[in-house]
Amino acid sequence: MALHTKTLKLRIKDKHSKVLSQWAFEVNQVWNSANELSANYSWVPIPGVGYMNCGTSEFDLNKELRSIRAERGLSIGAATVQSVIAQHAKSRRQFKKNKLQWRSSSGSKRALGWVPFKQAGIKLVGGQIRFCGQHFGVWDSYGLSNYELGTGSFSQDARGRWYFNTTVQVEAKPSTGTKSVGIDLGLKATATCSDGEKLERRYITNEFAAQLGIAQRANKAHRVKAIHAKIKNFRQDAIHKFTTSMVENYGAVFVGDVSSKNLVKTSMAKSVLDTGWGMLKEQLSYKAIARGVVFEEVPENYTTQTCSCCGEISVNSPKGRAGLGIREWSCALCGMLHDRDINAAKNILARGHARLAVGIPCL
Repeated sequence: MALHTKTLKLRIKDKHSKVLSQWAFEVNQVWNSANELSANYSWVPIPGVGYMNCGTSEFDLNKELRSIRAERGLSIGAATVQSVIAQHAKSRRQFKKNKLQWRSSSGSKRALGWVPFKQAGIKLVGGQIRFCGQHFGVWDSYGLSNYELGTGSFSQDARGRWYFNTTVQVEAKPSTGTKSVGIDLGLKATATCSDGEKLERRYITNEFAAQLGIAQRANKAHRVKAIHAKIKNFRQDAIHKFTTSMVENYGAVFVGDVSSKNLVKTSMAKSVLDTGWGMLKEQLSYKAIARGVVFEEVPENYTTQTCSCCGEISVNSPKGRAGLGIREWSCALCGMLHDRDINAAKNILARGHARLAVGIPCL
């Protein structure tokens, strides 16, 4: 059976926070040193090749910083130093920059703790994670003994809690679904499917607005972070359940390419952020790969205005911001009565099928 890579995230017991915070401080020193060395170089266009870095490569940085542990008395291992430099080089290639943001260990711009590791550097011993001579207790909800642990990192969240993240190989379970579905993303309902199923939007931020306001006025930073974490967990749980259902029940999933990045610049910003469209599309993408499901984003322009029955844009279809309040409408050409979001989802599904027909492998 085919295997696919999955990332497991487990919370580390709080008693280990001190040593992990110290390592995170040292990781920041290595990152900033690499940043300082690469700051004098830049990415330049090479005809026929693209952009290339004409300065410090990952190999060069490793060579330059090979003695940083001894010079600064760092307790992190050489493999961790190499992992930090590798990530720094990867990020510079991705963003085509000679210098990235500095990682601050204090103040309002403090970077959340991060300690990367390689596969050879960790081991599961007696239910605990052994790394750099230390043993870390975790709340093991996955049964780590059933997996071969891969590369990953220790990471910190805004509340100061630490997590162990590792990649593992798991058996892919192909989806049993044979049908296709189109998904329209919206503000009234977070997602509407072409078959009528909806992920209703829960106004989570509004539900916690009063608690959040009280905590902010009282300057209770820890309480504010806890409420924000609860909001995130509620949203993430609902989206996880919906996306899992999609990849289990369908063989092809098509979603509109609505851009959260553009809409957060408008007066609808709070509503857009509350829906979690980016999270939904990201989950659909990686879950579809794991289940062998076709997943595509298709253009959503005019999907609301176009009649999914006759394919024409009639004079009474909802148009622009003025038509946002129209939830149902009848096509003036064929007389078909439409639910606004379901009609858009059906048009998205039709566009997805058209894409399959012109080159994307069919089921």
